[in-house]
Amino acid sequence: MNSNELKNTLKLVIDALEDKKAENITIIDISEISVIADYFVITNGSNRSQIQALCDNVEEKLASQKIVPKNIEGYNTANWILMDYQDILVHVFDTESRDFYDLEHMWRDGRHMDIAELKAIG
Repeated sequence: MNSNELKNTLKLVIDALEDKKAENITIIDISEISVIADYFVITNGSNRSQIQALCDNVEEKLASQKIVPKNIEGYNTANWILMDYQDILVHVFDTESRDFYDLEHMWRDGRHMDIAELKAIG
């Protein structure tokens, strides 16, 4: 994906998460510090049904633009679902797992992006 496509895809992910009332959405630009992806999107839901609905909505919105995940892991247990869109990794946690794994701290060298900053681009 080129830079504009990537930012537009990232906006779609955020919109899909916001549509289903995701909690504490965090975007981390890891493009300068890792080769595994350009962005991490980290959020959590309040229960298993909401967590799965968040992921379903992301998958549906991106599929409508012909963007499909390389892989989705953890959907059935729904305590940490990882959606791998190659350049964007979407992590949807339950609250306890998010606190335990603390990806924001682990990837603190990445650049945290504000959602308003992202939406202002383009």
